[in-house]
Amino acid sequence: MLALEGVRVLDLSRALAGPFCAMILGDLGAEVIKVEEPGVGDDSRQWGPPFQGGESAYFLSANRNKRGIALNLKREGGREALWRLIERADVLVENFRPGLMTRLGFGYETVHARVPRLIYCSISGFGQDGPEARRSAYDIILQGMSGVTALTGDPDGSPMRSALPVCDILAGMFATQAILAALYARERTGRGQWVETTLLGATVAALGNYASSYLMTGNAPGRVGNQHPQIAPYDLLRAGDGYCNVAAGNDDLWRRFCAALALEPLLEDARFTTNADRVRHRAALLAAIEARTTLLPADEVVERLERAGVPAGPIRDMAQVFASPQAHHLGLARTMAHPLAGEVGVVNSPLLFSETPAELRLPPPTLGQHTEEVLRELGYDAATIARWRADGTL
Repeated sequence: MLALEGVRVLDLSRALAGPFCAMILGDLGAEVIKVEEPGVGDDSRQWGPPFQGGESAYFLSANRNKRGIALNLKREGGREALWRLIERADVLVENFRPGLMTRLGFGYETVHARVPRLIYCSISGFGQDGPEARRSAYDIILQGMSGVTALTGDPDGSPMRSALPVCDILAGMFATQAILAALYARERTGRGQWVETTLLGATVAALGNYASSYLMTGNAPGRVGNQHPQIAPYDLLRAGDGYCNVAAGNDDLWRRFCAALALEPLLEDARFTTNADRVRHRAALLAAIEARTTLLPADEVVERLERAGVPAGPIRDMAQVFASPQAHHLGLARTMAHPLAGEVGVVNSPLLFSETPAELRLPPPTLGQHTEEVLRELGYDAATIARWRADGTL
C-alpha cells in the first residue's frame, strides 16, 4: 500500500512550484491527472536545452507519476470535462495568476459550493490580493523580492541569484504540507478547504536566522559569501588544490579543528577564544586558517577533520554527486522509460517509509497522452471525444 493510495489529485499548475507539489503527492501514491492547454502545454515543456526525444529535462524533472490530459477551458466541452474531473477529485492544485480561475468559472467559492469535500490549493507569487498580487512571479523575481539575492554573493561583489530555484521549490513543499494537513483535517470534519501559499511567504519563512536577526536588531544583513553570519569557522576554505567546507559549530569542535590541522597556537589567541570572538574577527581567523590549509590538498584537509570528528566535506560537481557511494546507496538516481525520450534519468524521491514507500510508477506524460483514456473513464463516448478533437476542445 502507498501512503496516499486512493487520493485523486487534479494538477492544473505549470512551470515548477505547482507541478513539484503535485509530483510529491504522486510519489506518495496519489493518482494525479495533469491538465494542460492543447497544442501548448506547460511552459516548461519549452524550457531547454537539454531536450531528449523532444522532451525538456526541465519538464521531466517535475511531472512524473501523472497522467496527462489536454483540455481547452475556453470551450464548453473542456469546462464540462473539468467539472467531471473536479467532482471525482480530492485535491486540486493551481498556480494561475490570481483571478484567472474565477474568470474561467472555477474559483474556490464556486468549486467549494459544488464539491465541498475538495481540498483546493492555490500557489501564487504574492497572494490573491494586496498591492503586489498582480506582479509576475518567476523564481528569479521572487529571489530578489524575498531577500535571497541580497544575501547571496561575495560581500564585495554584486548580489547573486541562487542557482537553485529556491522560491519555487519552497512554495511547492509548503503547499504539499498544507494539502496533507487539510486531508487529515477532512478525515475529522468531512469538509475540504482552501489552502494557499505564496513564493514570497514561503521564501521569507525559510530565511530563518537571517530574518530573526533583522527582526531583533533592525539591521538588514548583507551578503556573506560562503560564510555564516553567526558561526565561525563555518566556511568554504581554500586548500592547495581546490576548496572544501568546514562547520566547527561549537568550542569543542573548534579545539578539535585546531588539533587536526596543527593550528594549536590559535587556541591561545584571545581573538578566537569563543564563537562570538571568532565571528567578530572572522577575516583574521580565515587568514590564519588558510595559511595552513593552502599547504594541504583538499582531500587531506577533509580527511584530517573527519578523523577528528569535525564536520567537513568536499565541493562536488554534479557528476561527482551522482557517482558518490552514498548517492548510490540511497538510490538518488533512477531511470524511467518514456514513450518519446526513451530511458530518462530522474532524481528519486528522498522520502523513505518503512511501510508505505514512495514509488516512481509513471514517467512524465507527453502532452495530452492520456486524454482519451481519462475521458472514457469519465463516461464520454468515442463520438463525443472525436467531436471535441475536431472543434479544438482537446
